[in-house]
This record gives sequence, structure tokens and C-alpha cells, in this order.
Amino acid sequence: MGEVLSIEAPGEIALVEEKLADVPEGGFRVATTHSGISAGTELTYVKGSNPYLVSSWDQALGLFVTGTPSIAYPVRGIGYMQVGKVVETRTRSVREGSLVAMTYGHRTGYVADPMADRFVELPEDLDPVLGIYVAHMGPICANGLLHAAADLHGPAVRELGDGVRGRRVVVVGAGVVGLLTASFAIAYGAAEVVVVDETPARLRIAESLGAHVLKFDDDPAVELKRRWRHGPHDRGADVVFQCRGQTRALALALKVLRPQGTVIDLAFYTQGADEVRLGEEFHHNGLTLRCAQIGRVPRGLAHLWDRERLSHETIALLRQRGPLLREHVVTDVVGFAEAPGLLSDLAARRRHAVQAVLCDHVEEQRR
Repeated sequence: MGEVLSIEAPGEIALVEEKLADVPEGGFRVATTHSGISAGTELTYVKGSNPYLVSSWDQALGLFVTGTPSIAYPVRGIGYMQVGKVVETRTRSVREGSLVAMTYGHRTGYVADPMADRFVELPEDLDPVLGIYVAHMGPICANGLLHAAADLHGPAVRELGDGVRGRRVVVVGAGVVGLLTASFAIAYGAAEVVVVDETPARLRIAESLGAHVLKFDDDPAVELKRRWRHGPHDRGADVVFQCRGQTRALALALKVLRPQGTVIDLAFYTQGADEVRLGEEFHHNGLTLRCAQIGRVPRGLAHLWDRERLSHETIALLRQRGPLLREHVVTDVVGFAEAPGLLSDLAARRRHAVQAVLCDHVEEQRR
């Protein structure tokens, strides 16, 4: 038996028992060592604001269809940042004792089929806590950089940093997505990276990672356009990564751009974007807004930049900047038994975390 995190109803969270299937021929079983919480997406289920609770996604049409929920309570198995230790294997694809990064939700164990489940074996020199980023969250941020590169070079992209190297970059939002994206931009040689947020503690983390910072309320558009001059009537950021699911963050992202610049949008706007004003900077400066979601890479690059390559780029980033990310971004590590209380506190804003991680305390104590 194992346990899985279950959101029984808005605001009601529990750990419930879950029977694990026998390991089939060709499969393997993992015991979860670490499971990262996405305080954005996952809390929408706790709060009851996720669009899948009131509508369904029509894959063929590419449309949300209202009135027919695609997810109903209890919601179980949310979460996409897992690290597991292989404790039983019936495949040559992975050996017993290996640590693998996967996306099977907040549960203490999982039986995987290599033909259906994606997994990335973690190198031995990588901190397993940081392994939570390898399968999904890191590729999300890497895909943002890939979209910036494609915006400049189309399908001729050669390296992930082609869209930021030597350029002035703004990252709006200092949550996990923003901090990892800023780290990628710094690692790939951006001329300057400025992170904008309204929370002083998060801005301090961004500074610790090597970024410059500005407070949201300090009129960063005016500040940066005075500072970054490209030519007459041409001031502002070369590219902006919008990493916060609030409409005023998107409005700011458009404001700080130079004319004909591009916002790479990685945010999830659960309430829509009614406050975004498209008749002002967006229109008059001829701006571009590109949505970068992990479900697809830029057109023409799928054969070269698949999820495996983005995970490889994530591992390279973690090897280079892992100690900084571990020290400053991972703010909370708690046992699975504490998960319901932690999510309740995060949703109610009684507790604040940048990256919270659930762990197997026994495995953590061994390290």
C-alpha cells in the first residue's frame, strides 16, 4: 500500500491509502524520495479556481468547452515534480537503486511502464532534491528560452541561449518559474537579467542567484527604459519572460519592452486577463506576445528539441547553479504526513514558500 494526496473538496485535503499494482513484465516500481509542490497550479484545485473544474479541453478543436468539467473532486495525483528510487524492476531500462525524475503526482510510490511513463535517470552527482526539476518544471522554463531563441532565429536555433545571449532580459515574477528562467538566462550569457516582483524576500532570492532586481511598485518600465537605450526612440528590454499568472504582471511585461520586442509568456491566468490593455504599448510599440507552454516547442523545432533534450539542458543548469538553487529557492522540505496542512496553509496564505518539497524522511536522513 501507498499514500496519495487527495483534494476531497475546495479547502479539504487528505492523504489517503492507495493500493499499488504488481510490477508487470517490463515495468518498475519506485518509492518517492522527493515531490515538489507547484504553488501556482496545484493551489487552484485547493481553492476551486482551476478551469478544468468547470470546463473541459477539446484536444481536437483546441478549445475549452464550458459546462462539462473534465476534473471533479476528489482530485488525486496532482503534482509533476517527483523523484523516486527504483525499488523493484522487471526491465533493463532502469536498474534497481537508481533515482529517476518523473511526473506521477504526490504519492509515496508508483508502478511505472517505460512504454507509457516518461522518466529521466538522475546522475549520481546531482542533489536529489533538485531532481524534482528535471522531468517537467525545468523543461517548462527551458522551453521559454527556446521560444525566445525561435523568435530571433526561427527553426535555425542552435543553442538554448540563442535568444538571451548578450541581450537585456526582464523576468516578471520571482516564483519558481521566474527564478529558474532567470537562472537559465544568466547561465546562457544574457547581458543583464532583471527580476521584477513585489515580495522583498523573493527579490532577495533573485539577487542571491545573480540577477538585478526591481520592485513591482517602483515603476520598472520607466526605470529600465531610462537605463537601456538601443537608439533614438528605442528603449527597454530586448525580451521579457512573463512568469506570474496575474494580469497586471502581463501589462507590466508589455510596458518594459523595447519597440517590436517580445514577451515570452509562461504564466497561467486562471481568471482570464481582463485588465490587459492592448490599445496602448502593445499596439503603439508593435509588440509580440508568445505563449510558451510545455505541451509544444516552437514550430519547426520538435524534431531537435524534444522533452528529453530540455531535461538534459535542465541537468546542465542544475550542475552549474545547483548549490545556489538549493540554498535559496528550496525554502521548505517536509514529510508527506505534513502535506495536507502545508497546502492548506499555502492556499490560505498562512504560510509562504517559494519551493516546497515533500520528502521521505527516512531517505532524507540517509543523505
